[in-house]
Amino acid sequence: MDSLDPSVTTQESTAAGTGDLESLPPAFFPRRKMPKWPFVLAGFLLTVGIAVAVAWPINVPYFALSPGPVNDVSDFISVDDPAEETGDLFFLTVTLKEVNLIEYLAAWLDDEVDLSPRETIRPVGISPEDLRAQNLSLMDQSKQNAVFVALSELGYEVTFEGTGALISSVIVDTAADGLLEANDIIVGVNGSPIEFSTDAVDVISGFGPGDTIDLTIERVTASGEPERLDISITLGVFRAQDEDGNLVLEEDRGMVGVLLTNAPTNIVFPVEVKIDSQNIGGPSAGLMFTLEIMNQLTDVDLTGGRRIAGTGTIDQDGKVGPIGGVRQKIFAAIHAGAEMVFVPAGNYEQALVAAADDIEVVRVETVDDALGFLEPLPTG
Repeated sequence: MDSLDPSVTTQESTAAGTGDLESLPPAFFPRRKMPKWPFVLAGFLLTVGIAVAVAWPINVPYFALSPGPVNDVSDFISVDDPAEETGDLFFLTVTLKEVNLIEYLAAWLDDEVDLSPRETIRPVGISPEDLRAQNLSLMDQSKQNAVFVALSELGYEVTFEGTGALISSVIVDTAADGLLEANDIIVGVNGSPIEFSTDAVDVISGFGPGDTIDLTIERVTASGEPERLDISITLGVFRAQDEDGNLVLEEDRGMVGVLLTNAPTNIVFPVEVKIDSQNIGGPSAGLMFTLEIMNQLTDVDLTGGRRIAGTGTIDQDGKVGPIGGVRQKIFAAIHAGAEMVFVPAGNYEQALVAAADDIEVVRVETVDDALGFLEPLPTG
């Protein structure tokens, strides 16, 4: 009889559905497809790696300015029998780095980092070693000025005599190129005596491009003998940097084209003050050095228990001068948890923008402005 046997149909169905799977041929099972994403990811990472390897050696003519370390000034200054301090004074720094293409792009994306054309930081013809020596010399002058101002404010008699402005480097393609030499010492400008490098800068900055000035210099000849020379120089246009780090020409300001430091200085301090600036360069810690020296030499704690940061150069008259990288220094002060920050008058507006509402910004033109602010400060 031509009819299906139910038992046979059920048995075959069971073997196919729940029987011994190992007895089935391999072709019975479909192959699992490998996912594509590992290959896509590997290809992407390989492409990025190749791009980084190719771009990393490509240097671009820029410096990146980023927030640097925040330093407790008391760690750098020591006097005999210092007074007890309840608060902290900090000086602020900027990390300066020549960048490659990858670092340039990373800095461009970081709101706390500014990019500056190389020429505004290190002019053509100035080596990194020259720039380093210049910054260390500026730090040395800043320390001397800070001790002088602090002790003078406290009523001590201080002898501080400079012997001229030493030319550490001559910038190529400037008015000085071919007329002045490294190691020349400027001792006069238009008949005005020059004791320190800041004296020379103050006098020369009053002249514009095309003006001719008369420099009196001391130079050591090839025979080793010193000689005094009068040299006339017609000033060029001053090269500067705007707030965005772009190279600009200041058409109303003249430029000689040299890097200056102090010639050997004759100083007699009645109190021994040691400042170990370690490997930090530049003059911008001058104000905070001055305040810390005074804080250690008096029984009145200037900080009132507060965490106070600051930046600004200091000259022999106690004037606080503008500095570079103020945005980065404000960010550094905020990250360090400072409650307020002293900034020079010339940097005040830019500092306010960077600070937003995250830190109090205090504008100072002289060390007396800072002292006047600290005097009524309540104890923290």
